[in-house]
Amino acid sequence: MARLRALASGVAAALVLVAMPVAAHEHPSGITDLVSPAVVRLEAVSHVEITLLDHVGRLKHVERSYDFPFAEGTGTVVNPDGTVVALRRLAVNDDDVAVRAANKIFAEHHDVEIAADDEKHELSDELLDRHLQDCYPPKSDTATCIINVTTEITAFPNVSPASPDGYKLKLAKAGGKADSPAVLVPLDPVTGSVGMPTAPLADKVPDQQGAPTSVAGFLGRPGPKTAHTVEIAHLGEGGTSGDAGRPFADPDKKVNEPVKLGGLADKGMIGAPVIGDKDGHVIGLLVGGGDEARMIGVREITKILTEAGVEPRRGAIDTAFEAALTRYHTSYFTEAAPGFQRVLELYPGNVVAAELLKTSLAKRGGPEDQGTRAAAADPAGSTPLWPFLLAAAILFLAAGGGAYLLWRRRPPEEVTAPPQPLAADAPLDDGAHQTVVVRRSQPFHVAPQQQQQVMTAPDPAIKYCTSCGMKLGPAHRFCGYCGHPIET
Repeated sequence: MARLRALASGVAAALVLVAMPVAAHEHPSGITDLVSPAVVRLEAVSHVEITLLDHVGRLKHVERSYDFPFAEGTGTVVNPDGTVVALRRLAVNDDDVAVRAANKIFAEHHDVEIAADDEKHELSDELLDRHLQDCYPPKSDTATCIINVTTEITAFPNVSPASPDGYKLKLAKAGGKADSPAVLVPLDPVTGSVGMPTAPLADKVPDQQGAPTSVAGFLGRPGPKTAHTVEIAHLGEGGTSGDAGRPFADPDKKVNEPVKLGGLADKGMIGAPVIGDKDGHVIGLLVGGGDEARMIGVREITKILTEAGVEPRRGAIDTAFEAALTRYHTSYFTEAAPGFQRVLELYPGNVVAAELLKTSLAKRGGPEDQGTRAAAADPAGSTPLWPFLLAAAILFLAAGGGAYLLWRRRPPEEVTAPPQPLAADAPLDDGAHQTVVVRRSQPFHVAPQQQQQVMTAPDPAIKYCTSCGMKLGPAHRFCGYCGHPIET
């Protein structure tokens, strides 16, 4: 019975192993794949509609529209509907573009030299100068210009083929300084039932000095020749709030990281997510520029999201992508491939998923592949049959083994051999025909005493037992089969 229980336990363990999915592992150090699909290029433009009321000569209305680009940087999608966290400087133009538009339209219409900047200028012609001053904001009763300024923010997602138009955003909430975080929400809902890839936000910033991080962003508008850029960085000593933020510093002092990252910020990575090395979550945003680069922490990001009434959350794309990514980084390439294919079904333009799928297909079934399924026998997205066949074989063997053990342990059957009569010419040998002792637990039917009599054959020398009818020998005093005494 113990062997049967052991066999049953082995079968159960085998079935558990067959049904068990690949164990989840922590993502390798320095991974940015969780965040890079959610990185977007941001371009902000101040659009000015201006009407000049020309009273100098004949009354005439001159209408112009100007676009003044004022910011290029990087944002991070934190919600499947396309909500982006970025910096205030990427959404709010602190320049006085209304003054710039007034200078521009006045110079064009009246053919005078006025610098196309944000400064108010004076003209030598008294009449033209009076009209120019009345064109400048703020608006008054004698204004000669009607000016309307709007801001257009466009996000270009990390997709292939590249989106030529992107999608439009508007400012929902921003801090009071240029490097304060801002929340940008889409003007129109993002198309598609599952939305966009999002980036996970960390709970806090690592405290230790020299903690490794990565910065991911765009140095230009996404396209065939412009992919997202990833740079390694290390956190310096200090806090993450206030004017200074958290500095960067190479613990080995081999690279001047503030200068390196400051240059990247000036080229378009301003506002890029800073990604923690432990689990690949966003721990802050890149700020600064020039020779100085710093980081504002994730708590400032979550604070502005709360004030804007926006909840950062992950979507169906993220769930599928992270599952495939776990298998990829644990070298289960055969299992990762259909996962990335599913991601591309949900979000066809996912650049990172497409690249990892290409690598997974190249490595599946090879020496690096730790998966257990053969690539050729496993169509993408299908359910393999081998676990069920293996389970059926194990159950069959278990049933057969159990039946065999039960058969081996059955009690022996008590078979009574039929009596063999002695041949007439056989020699009388007591040793050759020993008395057989019958177990008393098997009662035999005994005829009533009054019916017991010796039956005689034609040969009076041969006698038979009156109890069981067996042939008796002349040398036997008891019946050799039932043990009944011969003489009654």
